[in-house]
Amino acid sequence: MSSLLHIDHSILGQPWRWRALAADARDPDFAPDDLVTQLLMARGCPRDELEAHRSPSIRGFMPDPSIFRDMDRAAERLAAAVLAGEQVTIFGDYDVDGATSAALMILLLRALGLEASAYIPDRLMEGYGPSGEALVRLAAGGATLIVTVDCGAQAFEALDMARTAGVDVIVVDHHKCVAALPHAYALVNPNRLDEDGGKAHGHLAAVGVAFLLGAALIRLLRARGFFAGRGEPRLIELLDIVALGTVADVAALRGLNRAFVAQGLKVMAARRNIGLNALIEASRLTRAPTATDLGFALGPRINAGGRVGKSDLGVRLLTTQDPDEARLIATELDRLNEERRAIESEVQITAEAIAATKGNRAVIVVAGEGWHPGVIGIVAGRLKEKYSRPAIVIALDGEGVGKGSGRSVSGVDLGAVVLAAKDQGLLIAGGGHAMAAGLTIAADRIEAFGDFLEARLAEAVARSGEGRALLVDALLAPGGLTLALVDSLEAGGPYGMGWPAPRVAVGPVRIVKADIVGNGHVRVIVSGEDGRGFKGVAFRQAESALGQALLGAASHRRLWLAGRAKTDDWGSRPAAELHIDDAAWAD
Repeated sequence: MSSLLHIDHSILGQPWRWRALAADARDPDFAPDDLVTQLLMARGCPRDELEAHRSPSIRGFMPDPSIFRDMDRAAERLAAAVLAGEQVTIFGDYDVDGATSAALMILLLRALGLEASAYIPDRLMEGYGPSGEALVRLAAGGATLIVTVDCGAQAFEALDMARTAGVDVIVVDHHKCVAALPHAYALVNPNRLDEDGGKAHGHLAAVGVAFLLGAALIRLLRARGFFAGRGEPRLIELLDIVALGTVADVAALRGLNRAFVAQGLKVMAARRNIGLNALIEASRLTRAPTATDLGFALGPRINAGGRVGKSDLGVRLLTTQDPDEARLIATELDRLNEERRAIESEVQITAEAIAATKGNRAVIVVAGEGWHPGVIGIVAGRLKEKYSRPAIVIALDGEGVGKGSGRSVSGVDLGAVVLAAKDQGLLIAGGGHAMAAGLTIAADRIEAFGDFLEARLAEAVARSGEGRALLVDALLAPGGLTLALVDSLEAGGPYGMGWPAPRVAVGPVRIVKADIVGNGHVRVIVSGEDGRGFKGVAFRQAESALGQALLGAASHRRLWLAGRAKTDDWGSRPAAELHIDDAAWAD
């Protein structure tokens, strides 16, 4: 790692290494001396793009929406609906990306004088994506245009039924596509196989694609003189919900996504969206939300409704203009989130027990009857984190059919292989993107599906784990973990998928006190040789080798700690603390 610290085998059995800098940062004539520049370049930022990434702006990263296939056609159809006052329905997925995408379209159309309605399918009763029955029912109710968001790219039968019913459907999606596309009036998706100019934006969440469609629509209406004598909507004011959907859907924070989140957090801090403001209060956040809060506080609450049978609560919250209604919905989502946690814990315990019997399989596939389909994605994510390999969790309904959700690791495209398994007849339905996928499968095909995944992904999973190391951005003495350092590290953000949060190594330290708090978290108070110290927390590690080492090391051997420097603002005075990822003995 350096002459000062060389760790090849930590308590968790992994080496610690410096995060590699971009190639041009290794030029001996270029030696970045400020921490933010080092952080940016260590995440692959070219030297000539440093300023753009240091303060990511929409203007700096926004493409011309017209580069995407069907974008202009979709904007033309939406403009016609606005001008004619048509009955429009936004059909969204039940997760955060679907809720924020639907909310963005509804709020934008409302600002243009058109009150669109929302339809969010029930996860348990209707499943993922548009059903033909639902689309025909909406058409019978008077809808002349349906816009599907975060779903629809694989809805062949449903869109054929809608076409027969005489209703136009615009698909706004980002999930993996096959060569054949369903019959939609327009299908905007940067992950279409025939996409050309928009292919570089395949990492966008659906809400990001919806934002680009909104920009195309406003530009078209402007060109037609629609805004003469009336105010033009400020699409930029909807970036708070774009940021929320982007982070919650674990979209890579590269390029335009970085600008969406950086600028969206600024909009969110102004508390303009009544529903988001209520959700922030229900989440007990007393400061401006961060990207981490979007993923771990706000996103899960929006998701909670869809997971436990109240799928439209998220869209209603984000689009309401009534503060009282917003508070009621936010309180209900907070309650449902607690209910979801309890359900998730039960499924996770059983799923982990089954996973422990799977040996060295490259992809973990576990199934069980009675598991709630609303939490299997979260449990898959937990298994992926624990075993550092893709995981798929399948909830069986007792009648021979399972609903599955999968989460992947970097470098392993799970969505593509799920589509391939569907083409091979192993799945009833399935799709997704690189890092996550959903599927429907007959119970008697699960074993064959697991073998298929093993054959297709074993090499990719092996490559993803080769030389896996804990990557460190800075080496600190115990007194160096300060609030000023936390601020400097945050300046290289926003952080998330594809733009990893910085990690520091701190030490050597001795543990003064260690105990278990909350749901299996290990809390430590540490001190350096000069008596300066800090608090650290190892989340959900009480039963792990790391947790046991921390609990048993009080006042004995010295350690190095590696983790994320954060601000602890729960007390009367904020202080820097370390969220511990690993530890290594210093002597």
